[in-house]
Amino acid sequence: MITRFEGWPTVFEIREPYQTREQSRPLVVYVHGGAFTFGDLESHDRTCRRLAVHGDVNVMAVDFRLAPEHPAPAAIEDVVDVLRWASNEQSQINQPTIPVALAGDSSGGLIAALAANEYISTGGHVSAVLLACPNTDLTLSSPSIRSKGQGWGLSSADLRWFIQQWVQDLEPETLEKYSPLHVELRALPTTMIAIAEHDPLHDEGAELAKKLNLLGVDVQLLDHEGLVHGFLSLDEVSTAAEVAGTKMFTLFGQVLHDQLSRSLPRNRGR
Repeated sequence: MITRFEGWPTVFEIREPYQTREQSRPLVVYVHGGAFTFGDLESHDRTCRRLAVHGDVNVMAVDFRLAPEHPAPAAIEDVVDVLRWASNEQSQINQPTIPVALAGDSSGGLIAALAANEYISTGGHVSAVLLACPNTDLTLSSPSIRSKGQGWGLSSADLRWFIQQWVQDLEPETLEKYSPLHVELRALPTTMIAIAEHDPLHDEGAELAKKLNLLGVDVQLLDHEGLVHGFLSLDEVSTAAEVAGTKMFTLFGQVLHDQLSRSLPRNRGR
């Protein structure tokens, strides 16, 4: 069964492989990567399936508006709309007992972080956040941008071009406005951040974990030695990438199921 919502400007879809109806499971809204300019429900279908299976969760994939036709903050607004809809209409998916969770990779991680921040600031609730190889600093000023910005698959020059498509200019105030590392973050929920050794975005992901820790957020940093940016999509060609992604999804699922267990009423009968 496919449930598709196309209320402008947002499109999102629940597919049968992402959903199990036998019992209540946590719901995760997934925000795909693609450098703000490409990617869709198909490009990250396998990633969503893996999250659903290894995390033992239901997954809702978001087909948000892309740059340059739809610059920031369009994608953030779309994800906030999905969070609001999913929170209000969870009964169409399962029997909810905890708030919706949020996950994203690469540019989708940045969008997810900012969407969670905005949604929470307006009174919404998110149970947990997973960010895989996320952009967190559009100023591209971290050391790994220089040390890993060439020869590891994702170049710093490409990053700058993609970012400009999304924010339209490279003025510092504009870049910082859409950088989780620079914005005023609200009280985000439990957050898991996965980074890779040979990723130009490695250091900014680590810095976001430090920032959240200082803010008192329950944050877990998974630093993957030997891997590159976008390792989630390399599971069929790299055993190390497959193992890392499976472990990450499993750990995130455990976080959500622990929350689910604590929210269920205890049996007081004798």
